[in-house]
Amino acid sequence: MSNGFQVQDRFAEGAQYIGGKLLPGTSGRHHDVVNPATGESVLRYELAGTDDVDAAVAAARAAFPGWSGATPGERSEALHRFAAVLAEQADDFAYAESLQCGKPVKLSTEFDVPGTVDNAAFFAGAARHLEGKAAAEYDGDHTSYVRREAIGVVGSIAPWNYPLQMAAWKILPAVAAGNTIVLKPAELTPLTSLMFAQAATEAGIPDGVINIVTGAGKEAGEHLVGHPDVVMTSFTGSTAVGKRVAEIATATVKRLHLELGGKAPFVVFDDADLEAAVHGAVAGSLINTGQDCTAATRAYVQRPLYDAFVRDVAALMETVRLGDPFDATTDLGPLISHAQRDRVAAFVERARGYAQVVTGGEAPGGDLADGAYYRPTLVAGAAQDSEIVQSEIFGPVLVVLPFDTDDEGIALANDTPYGLAASAWTRDLYRANRATREIQAGCVWVNDHIPILSEMPHGGYKASGFGKDMSAYSFEEYTQVKHVMYDNTAVARKDWHRTIFGDR
Repeated sequence: MSNGFQVQDRFAEGAQYIGGKLLPGTSGRHHDVVNPATGESVLRYELAGTDDVDAAVAAARAAFPGWSGATPGERSEALHRFAAVLAEQADDFAYAESLQCGKPVKLSTEFDVPGTVDNAAFFAGAARHLEGKAAAEYDGDHTSYVRREAIGVVGSIAPWNYPLQMAAWKILPAVAAGNTIVLKPAELTPLTSLMFAQAATEAGIPDGVINIVTGAGKEAGEHLVGHPDVVMTSFTGSTAVGKRVAEIATATVKRLHLELGGKAPFVVFDDADLEAAVHGAVAGSLINTGQDCTAATRAYVQRPLYDAFVRDVAALMETVRLGDPFDATTDLGPLISHAQRDRVAAFVERARGYAQVVTGGEAPGGDLADGAYYRPTLVAGAAQDSEIVQSEIFGPVLVVLPFDTDDEGIALANDTPYGLAASAWTRDLYRANRATREIQAGCVWVNDHIPILSEMPHGGYKASGFGKDMSAYSFEEYTQVKHVMYDNTAVARKDWHRTIFGDR
């Protein structure tokens, strides 16, 4: 895939996007965007400091009256233009996403970018459907109705695993509802978030509605969350960092939306289509090199299918092609960094002391030695309470455990602190219905694992956080619900006044 632009030239003015302009950071500290497939720097930029966050929030606050005062139809038209601009620039977005993340270009081209364009098109339509309860006379004497209003300046923080899609998930529902936003992407992967904001400007969305500050979490991120003019924080990332975000947001009584870690169970009952389950497990565990909060990480397989499942998953994993992300035949790219690769490898090395590494469990050499690559890995024989079963690894590692009864399988699926996503594999309608009822997760797939839709909500249970991305449900996060009540009696002295003064 050819480069549609030169990264250094595109961001020569800086990696902050404030009030419709690219600007340099003012922290005095620099950071490199590194291609994890080669270890080479593709952009060196100055990180945002607290002054940059203040400037971005001020720009968003200044833009809020005009944007929130626009009609839903006007916001919808702007977002339709935005979707069109994103579609026109699809190749550039796919290139930049693969460059900064190491994603195989077929994943960027067929999943990340079209998913983002579809999100923009969905919220363009959703902008016109901010619904409340129908007007009615609930007590007979008054007419009540519900307004949905924009809440103000939103301060959001997005992770590095899906930088483009996470920018869209944070920005689109917020601005569709009439809010303005400051987004802090991960400093590792700012390119497509900046391009996303630039595309919004090209589409005619007013300056200051969408702002990007690229800085470190401890400085720019915490300042954004604690800023007195930010009325809501939406954060996607680890549960540990989410707890810190919640502490800061709570201190300033902000609305809070958290999409945190996951440890998705993949439950295979003994009547499942084995071939489908095997293919689903490999795809679901290896998508984005396993760096996905919803990735299949714990396969629970009922005893009659267990041995065949382990054998066939290992065999299929061994066919997965690691390579240059820009080679159309590459199936699996590197992890985001060498540090993340080493973290994943350490989990597997510790597991060798109590479990069996069936396949993988190593970094490749040769032409891939300079990149942050790690082979697809299957681990068997681990105990339910072991680290590799309970902790989020965020790499191309699947752990498989057997179970005997349906009760046991569902209990094991629920036996971690997390509850973001899960899947159940069965031909039995009653088993499927039970699994979808009883597995504690924000999304439960049946006979598939991973697909997402703009129309459907994404969010978790338990330590996976609360609140929803995508779908019309996201407006619950980004709008203020106001009850308006009109008196219909034209009577000066109401009957209820007697409870305060006088008699009936």
